[in-house]
This record gives sequence, structure tokens and C-alpha cells, in this order.
Amino acid sequence: MGEEQGDAASLADDFEQIDPPKHGIWAFLSAPFSWFRMLAIELHWTFVFGVIVVYGISQGLGGAFNKVGTQYYMKDVQKVQPSEAQVYRGITSVPWIVKPIWGFLTDLVPLLGYHRRPYFVLAGILGIIAMAVLSLDKDLHIVLAILLLTAGSGSVAIADVTVDACVAQKSGAYPSLAADMQSLCGLCASIGSLIGFSLSGILVHLIGSQGLYGFLAIPSALVLLVGVSFKESQTATLAYEQINQKFVSAAMSMWRTLKCPDVWKPCVYMYFCLSLSLDVTEGMFYWATDAKDGPQFSKQIIGYTMAIGSVGSLLGAILYQYGLKDYPFRDILFWAQLLSCASGMLDLALILRLNLKLGIPDALFVVMDVSVSQMIGRLKWMPLLVLSSKLCPPGIEGTFFALLMSIDNAGILTSSWMGGLLLHVLGVTRTEFGKLWVAVLIRNIMRISPLFLLFLVPRADPNLAILPDEIMNSKVGLEDQEAVNVELLSLVETSDNTK
Repeated sequence: MGEEQGDAASLADDFEQIDPPKHGIWAFLSAPFSWFRMLAIELHWTFVFGVIVVYGISQGLGGAFNKVGTQYYMKDVQKVQPSEAQVYRGITSVPWIVKPIWGFLTDLVPLLGYHRRPYFVLAGILGIIAMAVLSLDKDLHIVLAILLLTAGSGSVAIADVTVDACVAQKSGAYPSLAADMQSLCGLCASIGSLIGFSLSGILVHLIGSQGLYGFLAIPSALVLLVGVSFKESQTATLAYEQINQKFVSAAMSMWRTLKCPDVWKPCVYMYFCLSLSLDVTEGMFYWATDAKDGPQFSKQIIGYTMAIGSVGSLLGAILYQYGLKDYPFRDILFWAQLLSCASGMLDLALILRLNLKLGIPDALFVVMDVSVSQMIGRLKWMPLLVLSSKLCPPGIEGTFFALLMSIDNAGILTSSWMGGLLLHVLGVTRTEFGKLWVAVLIRNIMRISPLFLLFLVPRADPNLAILPDEIMNSKVGLEDQEAVNVELLSLVETSDNTK
């Protein structure tokens, strides 16, 4: 690691000589390009390419296409009820709940002697097959369709865990660039989502939801390309007894940490905070597009509003980073939860058509609604992410963080299924929306309930450690794991002196 850090310092000096400081408007405009160039020089441009493919194209662009395409696929092709669509959407998110399993596999179970390369290849092949079948079969049974959508979700989840492992390894080798790598990941995902949502509605209108699934085979093919081009030192294949021992050791370490009150209490809050905010998104979507007395938005409008929502989410992240990150967790979550409940009333006003009585067009009101809701949602999510990162003990940070994210995803799954049950009980169907306003009102009231669990969240300085000293000072977990020399092989013929 010392040699790599020395190389990084040398490369940084070379970069400064190549790019002398600039001033004025040109410096402002060229700063992002200079930043990308710096990362490409110090980390190798193919590593940056891998992050762009997984975060920007697979998760950002592909995630936006998948969300809009699946909503129209369920409504127009499979013709399911809103409550059923909620349940099916929850099922397809199951691969994200078992993320720690993918993390264990890529860290502990090498295939043919490789830790990362086969999992990128597996993710790419799985995604290509799933999306190709979904796009080509016009009479696909709903059960098979859900299985294929779940496989596609698993493809993205496996690629996400694998690239996270590479980013973590690079962060250890180049600690001064760790924040830059996280910024690169977030930036790629945000830009990809913005572009994806902007184009998704137009593409669904032109080629249909199944045609959009055909486009989704391209991100999977790029993930496969990353796996094929991946250069990784081959290691000795572990015996099953050794793998089992490592699994047991890691599981015991995680269980020991979870029993600590400073850890399990915030975990309980995070789960109920997300699960009690019932998700009735599919009911709102069906109403906004099909209801006779609704706005009857076109596919393009749906895509544009989601794109604007991603901008609101990005603004929320910026607001937290530059204005709220130093406030105690409990204070931010209190106000964010209250604002979440208040912003939900905008949906109620839209369904009751109060905006028209005030002279506000549906399109403008929805843009306001989505922007505010996404921004507040991000303000509530950011402190949960920071809190989760501070609950991870030394030695098993990556695996334990994946476990915490799985708890959050389980909360989101519960919210989706409970919201589907609520829509079913109230009789909200493809053509009947008379009691949709009741579902939205119940959802908004339920958003108040996590406030009664805020005592589980530490009122601590977010800049200080939360875990007790006995956990922070114990190196538990996977310390004996072999170091893996991971880098991306150049995708074109190039010499080492181009770095």
C-alpha cells in the first residue's frame, strides 16, 4: 500500500505540472473535466469507466428506465391491479435485501480463483437474458415476468456489491481520494437518473415498455464487458471448510455487534421509519394516468416529472452536505419526518383537485409536489446513511454496512406490501379510485408514528463516534482474508506510460 500511495503522490505532482492552475471563468468551467482527468490519471481511466458503467449507466440510467417501464408494463401489458403492482414491485426488490450474501460471496468465495471478475460476468449475463426475454415475449405469464424482473434486479445488485468492493479497495490504497471516489459514484448515479427519467417517457411512448426492456440489455452488456476486461490476480481456491469457517466468523462478529444497544436501537428505528410510511405509489400512478377525473398525464409528462424529482433529490443531498450535516441526527430526523408528513398533503390536495380550485394547473402542481417530496425524502435518507456508516465496527465495515442497508430495504419492502394491502382493502382498482384519498390520508397520518420512536436514535454529534470503545477497539471480522490485487484491464491497446 505504501508503494501505491507513493505512486499516487508522484502522479499528483505530474498532474500539477501538466495542468497548471487556472483562474477565472475558464477554471470554473474546466474544473469538472480536470477532476475527471485527475481521477483517470491516478486511479487509471478504466477504473473510472467501471464506476460510470455500474453507477451511472446500470443503476442511474437503467434504474430510471426500469422504474418507468415496469410501471407501464404492469398497467398496460400485464393489466394488474394497483395493489398487485405494489406487491410485485416489492418482490423484485428482494435481491437488494440479501446484499450481504452477495458481499460474502464476492469476498470469500472465489470462482476459478477470481474474486471479482466472475461476478461482473454473472451480473451481465443475468441481466441480458432477463431483459431480452421480457422484451421479446409478448404473452409472458405474470409469474415468469416477476421472476425475470427479479433476476434483472439481482443483476444490478450483484454488480453494485462488486464495484463497491473495488471502490473500497481503491479507497484503502488511495485514502486521500476516498471522498472523490464516493463523489464520483454519487455524481454518476444522479446524472444517469436525470437523463434516464428525461428519456424514459418518450421511449415508452415510441417503442412501448417492452421495447424499453430491450434497451436495458445494453447496460447489462456493458457490465459484462467490464467483467471480461477485468484484470485480477488469480488466487488459490479455498476449501469448503475454510469458506464455511470464514462465513461463521463473520456472522458471529456481526451478531456480537448487533447485540450492542447503541447499534440495535437505531436499526429498529430505521426499519420502522421506512416501513410505517406506507407506499401507495402505484395507486397514485394509475390515478394520474387513467382516472377520468384525474390529470391523465401522458408518458412524456410522467418521465419529466420523475426527472425533476431526481433534481429535487440532488438538491436535498446538497442542502444536507453544506447546511445540515453537523446537526444532531435526532433533530434532523424530527423535522424531516414532520416535513415528510406535510409534503404528503400535496398528494391529497391533487387527488381532491384542490389545486384546480386555486388555479394551479396539474402539471405545475405535480412538479412542485415531486420536487418538494423528493428533496425532503433525501433530507431524511442522508442522516440515516451517515448514521449507518457510524454503526459499522472495524474489520467488517463493508459487510455490516450492507446488512444495515438490507434492513432499510426490508423496511421499504414492508412499506410497499402494506401499501398494496391498504389499496386492496379500500377497493382501489384500475378503474375505481373513489377511496384513494383515504389511502393517502392514512399514509400521511402513519408518517407521524416514527416520531414516537426517535428516542432510539442517539442525540449525538454526527462528527463523533457512536460505537462504544470495546467495539471500536476490537478488530473483528475478516482480517485474515487474502489481499486481492484488483485493477481494470485497459479496454483498448494502450501502454503503461499513458497513465
